Amino acid sequence: MPLTVKTRRKRSTRIAVTVLSGLLPILLGFAILYFQAGRALEQSTHLTAEEAIRQFDLMLDNTAQAARELLPLAGQSCLDVNLALREQVTRRPFVRSTNLVWDDINYCSSLFGDFREKIDTGDYSTGKLLLMKGNLVTPDTAVLVYRISEGKKGALSTLDGYHLSNVLRMIGRSTVLMLQVGPNWLSADGQFHQDALPTLQVAQTRLDSSRYAFSVTAGFPEGETWRYMSSEYPPLFSLLIFFGAVSGLIGHVLQKRSSSPSHELQRALEAAEFVPYFQPVVHGANKQWSGAEVLMRWNHPKEGLVRPDLFIPFAEHSGLIVPMTRSLMQQTAQLLAPVSSSFNGPFHVGINITASHCKDLELVEDCREFLNAFSPGAIHLVLELTERELIEPTAITLQLFEQLHALGVMIAIDDFGTGHSSLGYLRQFNVDFLKIDQSFVAMIGADALSRHILDSIIELSAKLDLGIVAEGVETEEQSDYLTAHGVNFLQGYLYGRPMTGADFIDALSHH
Repeated sequence: MPLTVKTRRKRSTRIAVTVLSGLLPILLGFAILYFQAGRALEQSTHLTAEEAIRQFDLMLDNTAQAARELLPLAGQSCLDVNLALREQVTRRPFVRSTNLVWDDINYCSSLFGDFREKIDTGDYSTGKLLLMKGNLVTPDTAVLVYRISEGKKGALSTLDGYHLSNVLRMIGRSTVLMLQVGPNWLSADGQFHQDALPTLQVAQTRLDSSRYAFSVTAGFPEGETWRYMSSEYPPLFSLLIFFGAVSGLIGHVLQKRSSSPSHELQRALEAAEFVPYFQPVVHGANKQWSGAEVLMRWNHPKEGLVRPDLFIPFAEHSGLIVPMTRSLMQQTAQLLAPVSSSFNGPFHVGINITASHCKDLELVEDCREFLNAFSPGAIHLVLELTERELIEPTAITLQLFEQLHALGVMIAIDDFGTGHSSLGYLRQFNVDFLKIDQSFVAMIGADALSRHILDSIIELSAKLDLGIVAEGVETEEQSDYLTAHGVNFLQGYLYGRPMTGADFIDALSHH
């Protein structure tokens, strides 16, 4: 057979292909796992940062409430209000100390009583929060100061840095977590920093509190992705190696088989061995020839005519079906255009297309070139959707069909009733014709179930206002039944077998 031509490959080439076949799934699998690990780590840091924000907000709620309750006391004698300041420290969790301010002077402290210290409001983020290295009591332990003011009145409450770092440690056990207030930041070890926040190499996430002027940054050090993969994915690594071995074995076996059919198909395409054959389509009412389906045949120089079922699937798989169809359309135009003036009304020309034709808009130009070969109105071009490959309703596909309809090209669903997606095509695409599969036509008068299915298809086409073509009509009984049920067009051996272009043009003159 023409698709079993053997080619010789060098041993080094075969080894290289085998090795690449084995490595490809392994490398691809590692890439997917690496990406998945990165996504998992990003999700982890985001959730960790969210939880840290929530905990810090709760702690600051207590701190802020202490300051709000003390604000009305600002301006009063420290001796009179000192007990109230200490009461807030006792009652409020996480609050280390409280202070009263008058005219930006810190004059009363729960720790020291009477006190005098100038407050620089510019140090506070949004005027309310300040992260400090420490105070006089604990100079090496960071504190977070919350400030509230009203006119000359002001109140301060401080949150112990031990509680802050404890949250960073507890929540970020496997994550690097940092609290930032203004230019200053606190690490999980409780250390206060004034330099720039470090960049985390893996899955860095920064979240800002929606209620207070601070942010949390979470992430992992460099190399964490590989450490995560080594701890979480060992069984998958074994599976990847197994798939790699299987893929390499398959690649080795396939190289020992016949060479790829695409090489022989490409050669035949360049040699113009794919030629059009025409099977007439007659009008159901008067049995006059109203068109033809263009069928591809391979005129092999040694094998003669090759059955389409032996090479069409290979052409579709290799992507060569697109240039092969283009060549078929060009040959059809060259054959029919010179005699198109003798056509009685628009002549229907049906050409099969597959999913490969629907991946871009090149088919529009092919159809435009085909139609331009004929005088306007001489033919109706009908593209028949085959179902050997599923045609997806993508944006490109829908745009393609829209432009084809704008050209006047009609769409038909081939072998309707047998494909798994026939009804899906009806719903997803704007089609003009249904072609009834010959298996239903063959059972007319013999099988009641098939006849009921056939009647249902005819009824469906009528309700959807679609034209209908019956394929495989071989007997007068079938012809009469289909005509009686309003089938528009008939096609089959009863009216003509597929024939060469010359024979078709000669026969056309008698119809």
